[in-house]
Amino acid sequence: MSPAVAPLVLTLGEPAGVGPEIVAAAWKALRADQTAFAVIGDAALMRTQGVPVAEIGVPGDVGGLFGSALPVIHRPLPAPVLVGSPDPANASAVADGIEEAVNFALSGEASGVVTAPIAKAPMYASGFRFPGHTEFIAELTADAPYSGTRGPVMMLTAQNLRACLVTIHVALDQVPELVTAERVARTARVVYESLKRDFAIARPRLAMAALNPHAGEGGALGLHELDILIPVAEQLRAEGIDITDPRPADTMFHDEARATYDAAICMYHDQALIPVKTLDFWGGVNVSLGLPIIRTSPDHGTGFDIAGKGVARPDSLIAAIRLASEMAAARAAR
Repeated sequence: MSPAVAPLVLTLGEPAGVGPEIVAAAWKALRADQTAFAVIGDAALMRTQGVPVAEIGVPGDVGGLFGSALPVIHRPLPAPVLVGSPDPANASAVADGIEEAVNFALSGEASGVVTAPIAKAPMYASGFRFPGHTEFIAELTADAPYSGTRGPVMMLTAQNLRACLVTIHVALDQVPELVTAERVARTARVVYESLKRDFAIARPRLAMAALNPHAGEGGALGLHELDILIPVAEQLRAEGIDITDPRPADTMFHDEARATYDAAICMYHDQALIPVKTLDFWGGVNVSLGLPIIRTSPDHGTGFDIAGKGVARPDSLIAAIRLASEMAAARAAR
């Protein structure tokens, strides 16, 4: 990591899930690298993970500590942690940790935020009103200056595939009405700008996935392509964005096809998630694009069923940390 780039800051997510153990495992894997990070969370909880812990005040205190101890910005939990059983009493501390991490990134004290998984039910029980991390972080950063097209847009990435979502967690029968010209165009603009800013791709190439089988077969299998997607692609190309007309999704994700584009614009959840998880089930990363800060996360949940058993794999978190570090370096180099 360049000396000009601040450390990343990690949140522990749901303390009764796999977050603490995969954060400890990620530190073990990365401590010899220059991918330094600080953790916001309960230092006593992290000491139970069998790693040396150094309590610090702010991310800038990481300094030379990272190679010998996990730097933790200590924020004690209000209730004891029973592994595998989330307690709503700790939910406010989870939300506070996310907000503090975002504030460190907004101030420049951290170069980006990497979030471990949260459990929605205890968060909702405590009054948390957001569907998840992405929407919460979008609100926390809403008043911060930002020169690009505002997101958030969810990107899932694994190996050489970046799959970006027009719609996310909605029922399939609601997708067609939500795949509007405005939503598709905004998603493509956010992705195009982010590839240049955060991934250092000078001339990004976007591929648009069709909504219907066979890209609508000229209208025989649906009119969304003719009525909405093709006109949007033409509009975006007129703006200087390199994007294809809608392509049949069943031929977009094999090796040769992926070599022709830098990111895929996908219309619904499974259209993006299935190829990502097929390519790399353990190492996929969730990225929030179009925000004033960098934010990544592992592409999995809290794992209550395996928490504390020593079998949780840190691959996805490690990939999320590395990607956030690369994105931060790309932003710093601009």
